Amino acid sequence: MAAADAATKEEDVQIIPLRKWTDDNNSSLKESMIRQATVAYGIVELLIRCPENNVMVDNDAIISTENFAVKVCKKAGPLSSGDDVRGVSMISSGLFLSIEESSYMSCLFDEGGGGDKNSDSGQILGRDLEVELDASHKVDCPNDGRETISKHRCHYLLAKLLYELFAHEEFQYYGDIDEPAHKKARQSPLSELEQLGGSDSFSSPAIGRMQQLGVPLSLCRIVQNLLESASEIRARDAYKALGEVGKDLHLLLFDPNRFLFDNEGISPGNMQLLYNKERLYGRDEEETLITDAFCRVTRGRSEAFFIGGFSGSGKSMLVDTLRVRVKYVGGYVIKHKFDTVSQDRPLSGVISAVNQLCLKIKDTMKSQRLAALSKKIKDEFGADIVLLARMLPNICALSPEFNISSGEVTDGDGSSPHDNMKAQSVSFTLLRFIRLVSSPSRPIMLFLDDLQWADDTALDVIHTFLSDTMGCCMFFVGTYRDNEVQAGHAIFDLMENLEISNVPTTKVTLTGLDQLSLNEMISDALCLYPRVTKSLSDIVFQKTKGSPFFVLEFMESLLSRGLLQYDSGQKRWFWSEDKILAEEITGNVLHLLSSKMNGLSEDIQLLLKVMACFGTSTNELVISYLSESPEYLGVRQGLEGAVSDGYVEVNAEGKFMFVHDKVREAAYNLIPDREKKQFHFSLGKTLYSLCEGKDVGDTIFLIASQINHGKELIEKDDALCIPVAKLNMKAGKMALDGCDHKTAYFYFRAAVSLLPHDSWKSDYDLTLRLNFMVARSANSSCKYDEAELTLKIIYEKARSLEDKLPAYELTVEMFLAQGHMGEAYTTCSSILTQLGETVPEAVSPETVGALVKKTLKRYTEVYGHEWLGKKMKDTTLCYTMKFYTLIATATYFSKSLHMVAYFIGKAVQLSLQHGVCICTPRALMIITSFAIRLDNAAFLRGIAENALILSEKLVSSEEMAEVRLYFWRGVGQLDSYQLGAAQLRKCFVTSQGTQFSIISAEKGLGSLLKEIDYYLHLLETYKNQMAKNCLLCYRETVSALIDKGRTTSIQAKLSFEDVNDPGLQAFDVIRKTKCYSKMVEVDEIIAELRVAASHVNSNFMNKVELLEAEKCGIHYKHYEALTSYEAAIESARKNKFTHEQGLACEKAGFYCKSMNDNEKASTYFNQARECYEKWGSSMKLEFVQRELHKLQ
Repeated sequence: MAAADAATKEEDVQIIPLRKWTDDNNSSLKESMIRQATVAYGIVELLIRCPENNVMVDNDAIISTENFAVKVCKKAGPLSSGDDVRGVSMISSGLFLSIEESSYMSCLFDEGGGGDKNSDSGQILGRDLEVELDASHKVDCPNDGRETISKHRCHYLLAKLLYELFAHEEFQYYGDIDEPAHKKARQSPLSELEQLGGSDSFSSPAIGRMQQLGVPLSLCRIVQNLLESASEIRARDAYKALGEVGKDLHLLLFDPNRFLFDNEGISPGNMQLLYNKERLYGRDEEETLITDAFCRVTRGRSEAFFIGGFSGSGKSMLVDTLRVRVKYVGGYVIKHKFDTVSQDRPLSGVISAVNQLCLKIKDTMKSQRLAALSKKIKDEFGADIVLLARMLPNICALSPEFNISSGEVTDGDGSSPHDNMKAQSVSFTLLRFIRLVSSPSRPIMLFLDDLQWADDTALDVIHTFLSDTMGCCMFFVGTYRDNEVQAGHAIFDLMENLEISNVPTTKVTLTGLDQLSLNEMISDALCLYPRVTKSLSDIVFQKTKGSPFFVLEFMESLLSRGLLQYDSGQKRWFWSEDKILAEEITGNVLHLLSSKMNGLSEDIQLLLKVMACFGTSTNELVISYLSESPEYLGVRQGLEGAVSDGYVEVNAEGKFMFVHDKVREAAYNLIPDREKKQFHFSLGKTLYSLCEGKDVGDTIFLIASQINHGKELIEKDDALCIPVAKLNMKAGKMALDGCDHKTAYFYFRAAVSLLPHDSWKSDYDLTLRLNFMVARSANSSCKYDEAELTLKIIYEKARSLEDKLPAYELTVEMFLAQGHMGEAYTTCSSILTQLGETVPEAVSPETVGALVKKTLKRYTEVYGHEWLGKKMKDTTLCYTMKFYTLIATATYFSKSLHMVAYFIGKAVQLSLQHGVCICTPRALMIITSFAIRLDNAAFLRGIAENALILSEKLVSSEEMAEVRLYFWRGVGQLDSYQLGAAQLRKCFVTSQGTQFSIISAEKGLGSLLKEIDYYLHLLETYKNQMAKNCLLCYRETVSALIDKGRTTSIQAKLSFEDVNDPGLQAFDVIRKTKCYSKMVEVDEIIAELRVAASHVNSNFMNKVELLEAEKCGIHYKHYEALTSYEAAIESARKNKFTHEQGLACEKAGFYCKSMNDNEKASTYFNQARECYEKWGSSMKLEFVQRELHKLQ
């Protein structure tokens, strides 16, 4: 309080009698009215508080201009420039009421006060005032038996005071106001008051005078309603208590542009309801929840927020309240709305939203930061930038380097290798991009509307984003109609999976507005006080059950029927409750909209029906095409009318959208059910004829979908079947170009269904190709049963082995993914045999050695620009090489490694003889991993690096991952393990990537276990049993290293000794058995490690030093042993091998303990404990702590 008093003294604060303040307060009208209304609010609040402070209102002098004073804080210049009102005091009682801006409001407005400042739009900013009573100087006025004046008299005197405050002149009353109210009611002046109370017209001379003086009608109405309450014949809007007056004054100060000032800028003849589109009614709790959730995301962890509710409940408006905050913190908002029409393109919605993100980044990021981000993207994706650009065409907006032209090598069946990319790789590629562009300082809000139309494909991508623990910073908001989804819907699966993945998830459900919130909404729309509109809002609530969108349409219906009318003279709305209740008005918003639309012009109805067929939005290109057709000539003019009438709006992307889902539903209902298929078909057929031969981009999806509605009509016209099938095939290929396999599957299936019954004879090539496309897209979309059935059809119908080869390849890939290695091997062996190759049952190591040596020699002879430019043109040879690489994979899991090397050697020899194909990089990389030795490392590394370069030109993202994997399993081991882990992390899940993470200790074991479980979930979703089995092995290792599996569901089999280095195990044996002949084995291990360290010191030198330390300890070379231990510890620390640093400290501790140097042993054990704690190994931590306890 002392600080506040000091601050007040520093300001120029004055107490001015109300009469003088009123006379002097003659600044510009709006600012003056704001201040006068503030003083009026203070006076009313003071009067309300009088009884609770034992202040008697027992005579007319209490409620008079002379009994009040205003506390102001003077600004620079004369008083008329406008001073802040800080409070109001009642002179006779000594009560003072301070008036302050609410703290949350003051941060929203410019310095200097909310009410006295104009916004950028020229409107006065509102004030949310808080009042606090100071009774410290109250004059003691004991109750001596005097009666207080009546409520009627109090209201009359307050009306008189407010008149003088607002009108700046004496109030001219009529009649003897000192008489009791029941007597005044029988005399002429009071009869006038009765007439005023029974009429909504401003017939009182006093009120008329206020109007003449330019006082806003809102203030006139307050005075009028006070006068009405002084009459015994009460008018409908008369005040019942002073509290109502205070609420009205607070409201007009909070939103003066709506409630205080007259809306004279609007044409009275065309007065519209002034809905407050910026306000969200009745959702304060939900708004707080969603805001808090987003604020948590800005701290670096992704979250999900689900909003359920019926259509029109305000779900999207709730989400929109967050847009300003996201923008304020530097984040991005991306959105997609699903609908019934786009159900066949589920994944495209998510991809489209991320594609939007590229443009938002371009528009908001400064050039220097944009260049840095582009470099990060280029470094991260490398050759995969081609794939990213296919999925996100807008990526080229970030850098000209990303404008990728097509010219990639095709597969043996003529398709792009990227077509084989599966849904999990699409998810992972998008995730890699999101990781780079999102951060706590630039979070991404992904808003997906109407999730009831989404499926598991799209929602699995969302799970991938949110469950990522490696840098993705996303706030996902999903809305859905909870009355239109059943148990088992993909939405609930997503919620469950997010909880399993420990992703914070909030769920809210929106119902209709309560009566209070609905009344506030109608009050704002009519610019009338809530107490006045309550009777109307009660009727609206009965009709609409509080559905926000229904309320809007219902009110518009009242307006159009003349049941709600605006009086330009009184500048307010009027209605009759009786007439509204008596009127037959439907309780269904769709019926309301449909009946309204039936009265529209033919052009507008045509436009609405056309747009409804397309879904929630339509682009300008489609409108332009249709305008060229005589049948749809009126759509352009109809569009203008639909926008003007408020049915359609233009979004930020320039697309035309229905203003609400219910509008689209009503528009679609304009088409009779029996005519819907024909309408879709005719619409699609017209677009097809107009666009034939043109590059229409993704409009092809729209055309194909419309025509497909009329499948029965197509089948009746043989001449249409093949053209429409080809149209669907084209749409499917475009979907593949965008890596949307599920959409491609939908269109390929549609194409196959339109083929003639004898198409395997009459249109063999088209039928074969389409069936294979169905099988491949089904497999990529995890529809494995469908893929198998289609492949069987191909085996039965295809005319030759060559025509069946793509199907056999896909079959083998499916076998491998499902872990059926025997079936995969048998199929490959059979196909290779039919292709003229010999598949031996077994081969000797000598045979394999000779084959590898011959192959490498041949490589040195042919490698060069000429060979690299020589593409394998023979399709049969391409498939021969493919099946050699596939049989090698099956052999790895079912037979000897010698057989793997043999098959890979045969594949490489084919490529060296006939030219490169997609399989060449992988085969070259695998053969180097088999042939690698320390004495030929440089030569083989050259081959491997050339294979990497070749792979960037030839293969897809998934195959690139395999090539990188074999690089790091082979010659890459002579590079830093940390580098290998980082590089493999750029690829989709591989067990070997996890292996490198374990070896390099580049992250804690706990984090690694969570990551493995996340990948296991994905692999389970995509039915990849082979990779899952490999990853389970590494999970068991990590679990054992943490705590021997005690806190996990895996029964760990590893013991502490199992994870030791072979050299260290040898020393343990020597110490226990005194068998020093083992030292020869140790020396060999040390010699090999030294050679390895000469190639990559960072990986191996700490191991060399540790073994040397152990060796010196065995030979009692104390100084040398300690020196080597310290060198091992420092080398491991420097190269970030936390676990090996801990191991070196542990071994040094045991050595010092054996030398009876317990103090130094304790120091080393404590260092080991810190390392193991950082690494996350409770098992090792407990082990070291037991040793420390023994030392104590």
